[in-house]
Amino acid sequence: MVEILRYCIPALCVLLATWFVMHQFYKNEEEKRLWELKRLSQKEISPIRVRAYERLSLLLERTTPEHMLIDLNLAEMTPLQVQAHLIHTIRQEYNHNLSQQIYVSDEVWGLIDNAKQQTVAFVNSIAQQMPDGSSALDYAKTLITAYRTNGDTPNEIALQALKNEAKTLL
Repeated sequence: MVEILRYCIPALCVLLATWFVMHQFYKNEEEKRLWELKRLSQKEISPIRVRAYERLSLLLERTTPEHMLIDLNLAEMTPLQVQAHLIHTIRQEYNHNLSQQIYVSDEVWGLIDNAKQQTVAFVNSIAQQMPDGSSALDYAKTLITAYRTNGDTPNEIALQALKNEAKTLL
């Protein structure tokens, strides 16, 4: 019996040591594989995220009243038509970029969504304040003036947050 224990105890120690070493080896290999997989996916996702930041910054720039009014022929439109066109443009730009939300943080996406809602509300409120018989040009001037003097606009706030987040990626 003692003879068997003399052989079994060292064998058991060798077995446990081997198991521990192999366990650590496999654990380290798994961590290496996960790290490599993450590195490769980051290599592919980073350019996509950069494009998403670019597209969302374009969204925020394109949905400012000044930018949306540039190409309109205001002489041939009524204030109501301009208002409808601006709201349509904002919603169209926003809907076109909805899929980009998966590449930005929830906080930034919330600011972008808020910017859209606030801009639509702003366009509507200025339209309601216009006196009867106003021209589309009067509406556009009032809209741009009020937008410029409104302090930090929701679009500017969202764009700044977007830039800050993009800097952490780059």
